Amino acid sequence: MKKIATMTLLGALTIPAFAAEFVTIGTGGVTGTYYPTGGAICRLVNKYKKETKIRCSVESTGGSVYNINTIKNGELDFGIAQSDVVYQASNGTGKFDGKQVKKLKSVMAIYPELLTLVTRKDANINGIADVKGKRINLGNPGSGNEATALTLFDASGIKKDDLSFAGALKASEMPDALRDNKIDGYFYMVGHPTANIKDASNSVDVKITPLEGSNIDSLIKKYPYFAKADVPAGMYKGNPDATPTFGVKAVLVTSDDVSEKAVYTVIKAILENFDDFKKLHPAYSNITKKSLLDGLSAPLHEGAKKYFKEAGLL
Repeated sequence: MKKIATMTLLGALTIPAFAAEFVTIGTGGVTGTYYPTGGAICRLVNKYKKETKIRCSVESTGGSVYNINTIKNGELDFGIAQSDVVYQASNGTGKFDGKQVKKLKSVMAIYPELLTLVTRKDANINGIADVKGKRINLGNPGSGNEATALTLFDASGIKKDDLSFAGALKASEMPDALRDNKIDGYFYMVGHPTANIKDASNSVDVKITPLEGSNIDSLIKKYPYFAKADVPAGMYKGNPDATPTFGVKAVLVTSDDVSEKAVYTVIKAILENFDDFKKLHPAYSNITKKSLLDGLSAPLHEGAKKYFKEAGLL
């Protein structure tokens, strides 16, 4: 958290005239859902900057794992991350094996994110088993995309070596790679609809490939932060039917080191403009004030706890 003070000179006295707290939210690629979500939160927080003296800015980043590590290092105040990655960081498992982030705290769960396998129709990929021998982008290192795709591979008995090419492109690079036939498909953990998949489906014939079966059932049983869901029907060109898959929640997280006032201000700005917030992105259409507390896999920050209690939600 950065504080900037401007000073007024009165004779020999220097008096602090104004002090602002600047908070930054780490998001993801600009064509995903994290980036506009961070922007939406900051717009609401900045509505009250004269009264609260808290100003909010947004940063495009590498995604979940990057955001958590950067919060841990004190370089970001808030970040958006998948609930499974938050769980791993909070418990020192998975990507954070032996590197538990004890200071990590939840602020709120925002919207559902679904693991989406976007493939070229001419690649004939009809299920997870069909990725063997194909060129598949798993996600950039440090993204929740990659982490969840590899968890699915593990549950399905698939290794990275089974692919003819395992891509590590950023989210923003995936639609062009698919269109230019450099990859056969890509995994994207995202809220729907997203500009990213719309861009892909408008430039090449794509299939949202179903992710279902006993391997998915076992995965959900093993990891309670996963849940089955469908990519809604007709959301993307050439995909008129709902597609089964599974997903997590996109969670706003912070650190113990961030002030109670800052966290309280962020939650209050969202909850007191909740109907406006829900209109800011189609991915928020089904969220409720109560659902903001579902799927949290790190303890609530004291500032969030304080507001949720005052609002009668805790």
